[in-house]
Amino acid sequence: MTQFNRRTMIKIGGAAATLPLLGSRAFAQEKLKVGFVLIGTPDDNGWNHGHDRGRQEMVDAIGADKVETTVVTNVPEGPDSERVFRELAQQGHKLIYATSFGFGDYVHKVAKMFPDVKFEWATGNATAPNVSLYNAKFHEGRSVIGTISGMMTKTNKIAYIGSFPIPEVRMGINAYAIAARKANPNVTVKVVYVDSWFDPAKEADAARALIDQGVDIITQHTDGPAALQVAEERGIVGGFGQGADMSAFAPNAHLTAIIDRWGPHYIKSVQSVLDGTWAEGSVWDGLASGEVEIGPYNAKIPADVVAAAEATKAGIIDGSLHPFAGPIKDNAGAERVAAGDIIDDGEYWAVDWYVEGVEA
Repeated sequence: MTQFNRRTMIKIGGAAATLPLLGSRAFAQEKLKVGFVLIGTPDDNGWNHGHDRGRQEMVDAIGADKVETTVVTNVPEGPDSERVFRELAQQGHKLIYATSFGFGDYVHKVAKMFPDVKFEWATGNATAPNVSLYNAKFHEGRSVIGTISGMMTKTNKIAYIGSFPIPEVRMGINAYAIAARKANPNVTVKVVYVDSWFDPAKEADAARALIDQGVDIITQHTDGPAALQVAEERGIVGGFGQGADMSAFAPNAHLTAIIDRWGPHYIKSVQSVLDGTWAEGSVWDGLASGEVEIGPYNAKIPADVVAAAEATKAGIIDGSLHPFAGPIKDNAGAERVAAGDIIDDGEYWAVDWYVEGVEA
């Protein structure tokens, strides 16, 4: 796969016309220009790979004769991203996807400058007349792999390598810990943040340090396979792919993966702009809709563990199991969710605490 430099905007979906077309036919044939801003590159085999695969599915479904896409890669979550969003808008992109939480302030600033451009902010938390949100319920997948971890750990020490302590990541940690401790009340979850979405060296160092402390299963909320590769080298029970199947990097340690499926959303979203029906809103789908998938299980996982994982997944899909159903205590022993209650969708984003059993 070609690696794109962040200063290179790659146009995909048909060659540009060499001469201008005039009249009503030109208007009818004009393609919708859609921009994708990534924090990494599509070959990270994780988060960015998932978004680019979704983009490709969208182009295939809608047609390269109707849509032209531009991908800007390696854009840091900081002030310079404002320039990238502004330049995409100035170049005629009518729909722009900001694929990471840290782009939010700059998306909203540029959106005010270009009210006729539609922006969509992945994992965001604030809409505007021309800014919508889209997200996936990754925490549902964390419940499934938490079940596996609780049943398979031999040391009762499992771990979670996080990027940043933002609501999305804390949500995943808590869902993972709750499910693991339902399966095995003796489990503790050690949390380490690496302050990056993709830093293979930091992720690998964190994995080594955790294994030295007795951890034998590691999951991650970072974009690459570095932690899995360390797990493979050190021969621990294993870990999980994040955003995509990463089994090629760690065939023994890779237990399964939480796979992101962005294609269905991108197809609906782009089509709504083409149809003139796009409207401000928020989309948050998960296992039931197929936006979150659980990958193939490693053959070394015992049959009873696979059955328990599948039961967790099925319960979430049919609504009989909620990842944040009470009673839930925090890691200081205080009850946060009473028996019979749940943390609902609106409350997730205000959770700034960790559940019982988490060491963070």
